[in-house]
Amino acid sequence: MTRVIEILPAGHWPVAEAADVFAADYEGRHRRRMMLSLRSGGKILLDLDHARLLRTDEGLRLDDGRIVRVEALPEELMEVTAHGPLHLLRLAWHLGNRHLPAAIDERRILVRRDHVVADMIRGLGGHVRMIAAPFDPESGAYAGRGGTHDGAHRHTHG
Repeated sequence: MTRVIEILPAGHWPVAEAADVFAADYEGRHRRRMMLSLRSGGKILLDLDHARLLRTDEGLRLDDGRIVRVEALPEELMEVTAHGPLHLLRLAWHLGNRHLPAAIDERRILVRRDHVVADMIRGLGGHVRMIAAPFDPESGAYAGRGGTHDGAHRHTHG
């Protein structure tokens, strides 16, 4: 069985050299140990010390030398926007208080669809638009930032 021996951070490997693609939504990319189905129909084994989110454009180096590119598939999300930067910051605080995975930039916050959360955001004066997009949320404050060793070097870059 072909195994993943290293996770290469996005932007730190030549994407054009990818031999295949592992594509999944957020839930399918948050893994510790599992057989991953590749776009070509092949399968590889992921076996990490701890569960982590495989991020878009990370590379999965295999024991046979090939690299598989990770791709986030579009999924149903809510795009949260606000009246201004301070209002968006307040909305982010309320979402964070609920420990929701969120992708944040200077103009919007993306969270997974949830009608209760949508009602809360609207009640706080925010705007919610339903969209389909890839979801690569922020890693948590306590997510690993260094390498771990389990017979092979694995990056836990978040």
